[in-house]
Amino acid sequence: MKTRRTLVSFVSAAIVLAVLVTNMQISNADTFRPVVRGRRGVVAGGQPLSVEAGMRILQHGGNAVDAGVATILAASVIEFSHFSFGGEVPILIKLKSRGVAVIEGMGTAPAKATREFFVNRAKERGAGTAATAPDSGATQRAETESTTYPEAKSGLIPSTGPLAATVPAVLDACVTALDKFGTKSLAEVMQPAIELADGFPIDELRVNYITTRAPIFSQWPDAKRIFLPNGQVPKVGDVFVQSDLARTLRAIVAAEKQNARRGRHAGLMAARDYFYRGPVGKRIGDYMQTHGGLLAAADLAGWRATVGAPTKTNYHGYEIYKTGFWAQGPMMLETLNLLEGYDLKKMGQNSPEYIHTVTEALKLSFADRDRFYADPNFVKIPTEQLLSKDYASMRRRLIDRQRASLDQRPGDPANMKPLLAAATTISYNAEPVPEILKANDTTCVNIVDKDGNMFSATPSGAWLPAVVAGDTGVLIGQRLQSALTDPNSPNVVAPGKRPRITLTPTLVLKDGQPFMVLSTPGGDNQDQALLQVMLNIIEFGMNPQEAVEAPRFDTQHYVSSFDNHEFLPGALNVESRIPADVISQLTARGHKIKIQTAWGTGSSPTVIIYDARSGVISGGADPRRGRYALAW
Repeated sequence: MKTRRTLVSFVSAAIVLAVLVTNMQISNADTFRPVVRGRRGVVAGGQPLSVEAGMRILQHGGNAVDAGVATILAASVIEFSHFSFGGEVPILIKLKSRGVAVIEGMGTAPAKATREFFVNRAKERGAGTAATAPDSGATQRAETESTTYPEAKSGLIPSTGPLAATVPAVLDACVTALDKFGTKSLAEVMQPAIELADGFPIDELRVNYITTRAPIFSQWPDAKRIFLPNGQVPKVGDVFVQSDLARTLRAIVAAEKQNARRGRHAGLMAARDYFYRGPVGKRIGDYMQTHGGLLAAADLAGWRATVGAPTKTNYHGYEIYKTGFWAQGPMMLETLNLLEGYDLKKMGQNSPEYIHTVTEALKLSFADRDRFYADPNFVKIPTEQLLSKDYASMRRRLIDRQRASLDQRPGDPANMKPLLAAATTISYNAEPVPEILKANDTTCVNIVDKDGNMFSATPSGAWLPAVVAGDTGVLIGQRLQSALTDPNSPNVVAPGKRPRITLTPTLVLKDGQPFMVLSTPGGDNQDQALLQVMLNIIEFGMNPQEAVEAPRFDTQHYVSSFDNHEFLPGALNVESRIPADVISQLTARGHKIKIQTAWGTGSSPTVIIYDARSGVISGGADPRRGRYALAW
């Protein structure tokens, strides 16, 4: 009888396997990590303790938005190498039976941040004269004397320090998300972050950043006090404590609790007002005003995160959603419109034809980004034309199938012409910015819950080296560097204006049903990486983990959003896992190739796929920079 039952079980398993083989594309590819799968939720982010915070909230009855906010807040405490509480975070949200919404979590330039200020600053220092940090003082350590601000001589905005600050956006973006789309209190979702601020075991990455950036942040006593406890770099595994930040977070939560009797909304608003209009905002503003910055308490008091409409396109039946033109996300939509005219599947993933075609399409989209994208509250943008299929059809004809373009070629969407007449490249090409001053990037948060609610965010800013605003424990961001001082650029700096940013969460529907969320760190490379991951899934049938681990490439044929804003015509980074003969053919087509290490690209996405029929949620996390995903 036992033998018969075993045989029946074997036959049944064989039938199930046959059905799977018939109905699914089976992949034999090896991956460093497995796909994580569950039916109650998947949380993906940049550090295991950040991800645990979000999963904890799911397991306590929260939805994807509650979990997403908890993950962001936890990351703002422990991922300070790339993001912290004083930064920014654009968010895409799709709840069941509701449309896609954007939380516009990007703070504005201070009221004193005029173009004239930065131009005159450069003149005062004299052409060719580099300037030290504005608040460095006579006691600056000798080894920091060589660390200069080369952007000052071109009138650029510093890459770090007090002058680079915009209004901190994280708290109000999170509160707005909770208020409009979540179910939990701020106290509940902030509890993991408070616990982490009380102390967490510090990892190798954070220790490395403290070590290498110490010569810069040591200029600012409060930053030095926090990140060099007892004057020493923490050791890996030490319990790292941020007591000032923990006190600030507890005070914010206390403001919510004191007003909870007036209702959930009133409690949330009291918490955000305690930060932006209350004692924390005043202390931040006072500190910045007395330490060489432009940010003032009035800038915080006058700012609010808004809920905006997304941009979108349709690619072979998939509806792809991004933020508005105040961020670079729409350029991915432009690129998809261009690529829709090619048979990418027939070309083959990472073939010479595929890499060349995708790269040339990206160049055209980047050119439009650099020419037209900016804060829509200040600039009229031809949004409908830029994202139209007819515009893409005209622009597509500019792609030479055999030769790489070395020119920056924005279109003329207002007049529906493929090229803008007499376009010039907006590029400073100033002296290189020292490595320890360069922008340190971003993290990512993606969540899908059991109901198919979707959350995608790209938290960033206020990374090391950063000014710490006195006893608040809040690191202050550096995003103003993404604005320009060129008066002909739509992205020219102005009071109350958002710099055009690279942060680009992504949300995808299929036939109106939830399908995928994905986001990544990587600066200007973000949409390039997300595009390739998406195409790996849609065109080449990869599972989420295969899609993020596959070899990637990225063009640098754009005006950099950071540091010295240089333009590198024809530059193409290619990971060495891409075959040598492919690289050789790309070189023959005129691409200026830089071969990176096997896993050397700067991006590192997480992606979650939702099966609307079965309710199964699958997640992948790029091992390149330690992404993590958990399923329940």
